[in-house]
Amino acid sequence: MKFLFGIILSVVVTSLDSVPGVEIVQDSTVSVMLDEAMYGKKEWVEIDGYRVQIYSSNKQQKAKTEALDLETRLKDKISQTIYVQYVSPFWKVRLGDFRSYDEAKEYKKLFVQQYPSLMGDTYIVRDKISVLQ
Repeated sequence: MKFLFGIILSVVVTSLDSVPGVEIVQDSTVSVMLDEAMYGKKEWVEIDGYRVQIYSSNKQQKAKTEALDLETRLKDKISQTIYVQYVSPFWKVRLGDFRSYDEAKEYKKLFVQQYPSLMGDTYIVRDKISVLQ
């Protein structure tokens, strides 16, 4: 039954996506749920990859607040997952789960075009990333 529901929903979403003037905006969780319904449950695993770091600070009085404020400002505006991390003594904000450096580089380019004020703090970094397998 789940498989049939997944196929029907996928067909409807795909059909609507091709209609001019209709934009489908969905959380990435919806895609995961559709994939699970159609192809079986997958597991999240961590592998070596890349993220785009947009903030890092060790100013203990303000760094946590600034990192969380940045996450709040961006969470409904960008398509990538936002990771706020504390790795003593630094608070960091990183974006995405990119398997290759080139993918991260392309996203960084688009990000700094949209948010030029963050250009000076934006870097590509190696990290453990979360992917479905």
